[in-house]
Amino acid sequence: MTIYPGNNWKERCMTAVATGFGIGMIAPFAPGTFGTAPGILLAKWTVTLPILHQCLIGLGMTLLAIPFCDVAERVLQKKDDGRICADEWMLFPISVIGLPLGQHIWLLPLCFVVARACDIIKPPPARQLQKLHGGFGIVIDDFFASLYALAINHGLYWLSQQPPVTRILEQIHLT
Repeated sequence: MTIYPGNNWKERCMTAVATGFGIGMIAPFAPGTFGTAPGILLAKWTVTLPILHQCLIGLGMTLLAIPFCDVAERVLQKKDDGRICADEWMLFPISVIGLPLGQHIWLLPLCFVVARACDIIKPPPARQLQKLHGGFGIVIDDFFASLYALAINHGLYWLSQQPPVTRILEQIHLT
């Protein structure tokens, strides 16, 4: 008996990665949200690197997610199956590129919420792009949602650094 579905070890391994190492398979609800957890660890590591490296890793993870999602979609036999969350966890680091997560404890949870909101809302053209077939269709909408989240996160961070907001954050001990 195997834990992950698939006809061979390659399909089972790719399905394991595509489901967030099984988190998407066992999450009681919102598998994409729970399945983003590995992406949080990945993001915490990538933000310690130079911005160019963060961008290259984000692009690389996007391209890498496509075949994982493609295989998992075929194995699970459902278009953009909710259990597939590689598109969330592998692309989450894009939404925090260039942000000082280690310096502000409140920034990571905020970025997580913004990224999940952008993925759920899917502003144009993300919603239209998810109709594309296979792993590319699964991943491309999340790529655009991650870019929206990146812009919003940088805007919120910039706003947090303005003197009136900084004083409020200091008073409630969040900086």
